[in-house]
Amino acid sequence: MLTISQLARHAGVTVRAVRHYHHIGLLPEPGRDHSGYRSYDVAAVVRLIRIHTLADAGVPLARVQELLDATPEQFARDVQEIDRAMRAEIRRLQENRKRIARLTAGEHLALPQRAVDYLDRLRGLGVDERYIELERDSWIMIAAKAPHLIDSLMERKHQELDDPDVVQLYRLLSGVLDRPADDPRVVEIADTLERLMIRAVNAGEVAIEDVDDQFVDLMDSTMVTSSPVGKRLMEILESRGWKGWTRIEQVPAGRLDSPCPGGG
Repeated sequence: MLTISQLARHAGVTVRAVRHYHHIGLLPEPGRDHSGYRSYDVAAVVRLIRIHTLADAGVPLARVQELLDATPEQFARDVQEIDRAMRAEIRRLQENRKRIARLTAGEHLALPQRAVDYLDRLRGLGVDERYIELERDSWIMIAAKAPHLIDSLMERKHQELDDPDVVQLYRLLSGVLDRPADDPRVVEIADTLERLMIRAVNAGEVAIEDVDDQFVDLMDSTMVTSSPVGKRLMEILESRGWKGWTRIEQVPAGRLDSPCPGGG
């Protein structure tokens, strides 16, 4: 007869594991010797080895009992079922690993590759990282709110970066983030932006239509609160007959359905 430590050693497990298997009912409690200690026989060793083999193979402990008691045919079916579940879990973990790997460049957390490429192009143009973060956050919200639009919007944004006026606008915007509202460059930004908006109106460009006004207001507030010049810039544009930032409107002459190149 064996003590619990001898049993554990023969089966290749710890005494703690043996006690746990007793606790959950996988390993029946044995009789006790005259000193009150558990006393195990060969059958206990064999059962414990089988339990350990199944558990070590990844079989959930909740299913070990049914496998120990199953007929050979049922055992084969149950193992196949467990294998399918394991393969599904492996695929899930592999996909999670890919997502984790993409997180090394923070934008990948919630943005498609095309949007990440766009932000990288802004960096290549020398745009201030703080402004790029504003753009990133805006695009994250748009990608979550209207994922079906993100590809077409990104295509347009990439095209806009081929326009020297748009590049100049970005450089101006990123250069005034910490400047006071009366910085003279704000007027230059408004002039550049208005030229681009007029051009978009004349070209009949269309953009975000199927997002609600509350979402548009949220996006606009990001621009207003991001910098001392944000509110001033929108006031200048409104005085010239333009309203909004995410969904710009020309008032009262007509409506511009294109997001401004410097906005989300």
